[in-house]
Amino acid sequence: MPEPSRTARSAPSSTTARGARNLVNLEAISKVYGTRELLRGVSLGVNEGDRIGVVGRNGDGKTTLIRLLARQEPPDDGRVTHSGGLRLGVLTQHDSLDPRATVRQEVIGELADHEWAGDARVRDVLTGLFGGLDLPGFPQGLDTVIGPLSGGERRRIALAKLLIAEQDLIVLDEPTNHLDVEGISWLAAHLAGRRSALVVVTHDRWFLDRVCTRMWDVQHGTVHGYEGGYSDYVFARAERERIAASEEARRQNLVRKELAWLRRGAPARTSKPRFRVEAANELIADVPPPRDSAELMGFASARLGRTVFDLEDVTVRVGAEGDGGRTLLTRLTWQLGPGDRVGLVGVNGAGKTSLLRALAETAWGEDSPLLTGGRITVGKTVRLAYLSQEVAELDPAWRVLQAVESVRSRVDLGKGREMTASQLCERFGFGKERQWTPVGDLSGGERRRLQLLRLLMDEPNVLFLDEPTNDLDIETLTQLEDLLDGWPGSLVVISHDRYFVERVTDTVWALLGDGALRMLPRGVDEYLERRARLRESAADAARSSAPSTERPAAKPAQLSRAAQKEIQRIERQLDKLGAREGELHAEMAEHATDFSRVAELDARLREVSQERDRLETRWLELAEEGEV
Repeated sequence: MPEPSRTARSAPSSTTARGARNLVNLEAISKVYGTRELLRGVSLGVNEGDRIGVVGRNGDGKTTLIRLLARQEPPDDGRVTHSGGLRLGVLTQHDSLDPRATVRQEVIGELADHEWAGDARVRDVLTGLFGGLDLPGFPQGLDTVIGPLSGGERRRIALAKLLIAEQDLIVLDEPTNHLDVEGISWLAAHLAGRRSALVVVTHDRWFLDRVCTRMWDVQHGTVHGYEGGYSDYVFARAERERIAASEEARRQNLVRKELAWLRRGAPARTSKPRFRVEAANELIADVPPPRDSAELMGFASARLGRTVFDLEDVTVRVGAEGDGGRTLLTRLTWQLGPGDRVGLVGVNGAGKTSLLRALAETAWGEDSPLLTGGRITVGKTVRLAYLSQEVAELDPAWRVLQAVESVRSRVDLGKGREMTASQLCERFGFGKERQWTPVGDLSGGERRRLQLLRLLMDEPNVLFLDEPTNDLDIETLTQLEDLLDGWPGSLVVISHDRYFVERVTDTVWALLGDGALRMLPRGVDEYLERRARLRESAADAARSSAPSTERPAAKPAQLSRAAQKEIQRIERQLDKLGAREGELHAEMAEHATDFSRVAELDARLREVSQERDRLETRWLELAEEGEV
């Protein structure tokens, strides 16, 4: 098998074998910051039609590479050339928007309303990034002044401004930051449908798989090139390391474990494998599944008992009535059992973080202001660790190892595994020398890693992780996933990184903004489907409420009456199915420790969900007929 491409000393040719125009060449470039050499003699090229994902550890030079590529800073050695007339769009991690301008001025410019509203690309971008042409969620819509907006809102505005323009090459640095699952899904589809070439730095592995056709892996000053998306990259990298390694110990690495998960997961993950399937299967022949769920659940039950969190008729609210307050969850009955591994998804503002905070405050013996009704029962043995989106402040004079050892010097990871603080630091990317770095000198991503380390050192048996993947590179994410694979406890994860959610959790629950919490047997895909149906229903309702200038014909009116009867019958059936879902959830909670019974109930729940989906689809068809 040919080895994947490495950096070369000569620049790529100006055209590809297919005749595509060369857009950018990096020719033997090097870059040094202080005493650290980030890039050394790197030669790469970007051609028309390329969609390139850039991966590597934080600090290895990913952002520096794309800044050089975009000519935002010069190389110390070598040359960067752009083709004549190149239209280049760049999204950096810090926007250059005018804080005095409105969203309209930055995104739409001088176009009249009828001009931009008639442009399909503008409509698609505004709807995909903001949820509608009127920018719901912004106080004055398009006329909102940018200055007071949050960093996430400003970043979406900068992305919209870039995507509306015509570009030959788009360079994006962490474009999925501050986007929810729906926004990331839309952005992936939008970029895949554009003719522009793309170079993107991101740790979102699902996004890389969906969008990219090539990968650049930045490591220790060099760049390795691979064909295909992220999954293909994992396979090819594992094969390269297998060939390079001469001893068995070298083969026992995290790449092989992730490879096993990919190969045994959804078969569509790699649509274009670049090497023999037999070689991939040989790599994982002796690799066990990422985790033994039954064994872990049994161990968790021994540590936690029967009760972890029981919620009965719980209502969660933010703010006071009459003061912009909102009820997020209404009369919620739910149970988090021992060993449950739950992914929590939902629209921004639906109450994911508020729910975790209410649970955490109750577990810590506090009266949660978010809890306005119902009762939360917490198990007596629960030892909760909560990773919030805010990075906890630490003494900047502390060293990394000192900050970890202040919690505990050794940690029991279960199943007879024990690690010292120093060993766990190394697992999370803090080498021997880096462990003596002052906390005040750490980057945002390193502070996030340190916060995770301190939580795990406290030996919790329940983990709440709110956006744990923020600022973490892919290698650190795989280390965290490997650690969580063998962690025996209950886990709730809020994340827009669907790869991470699918990798570390067993069930996905969703908040759809209607005050209820629903289990989704088919995970994030089912969530996106439901959200799409809700948007279609809302659009249908808006069209039906708009005044009509045409007189309806008699025959469609008769059809409408017939459809109305069937709609009423379907609605009665949907009510019954909803009640049945509630009963099944209650039975699953009651028999949480009886795995065979839970599996049987889960199968019934899937059947009910499929029947409900069929009826909802028919309801929408009838509603459309009634509008003819």
